[in-house]
Amino acid sequence: MAGKAVISLSTGLEDPEKAAVAFLVAVGAAESGRPTLMFQTKPTRPVSQVGRAVHGLPVCFNAKQLDKGSLLPNAELAGTVQLSEWIGDEGATTFSY
Repeated sequence: MAGKAVISLSTGLEDPEKAAVAFLVAVGAAESGRPTLMFQTKPTRPVSQVGRAVHGLPVCFNAKQLDKGSLLPNAELAGTVQLSEWIGDEGATTFSY
């Protein structure tokens, strides 16, 4: 099995092209059989769903009073601890946008 992939997206609606590339990389990783997680720190308009999405930090999400109903069905609010736990001891290939 291919190793895990983590795509970190720290940009959002202010740079839709960069966000789109991040989603395309995530889709490519997931379609190639890699367990894939996308860690987003800002709201975006997803171009596709990926295997698992971690949308932002709960503190930031709540402070901005964002609607939890706007999350993808497979998304969850989590922080850096959950990200590290998901990566585990086996490591992951990472992409940052």
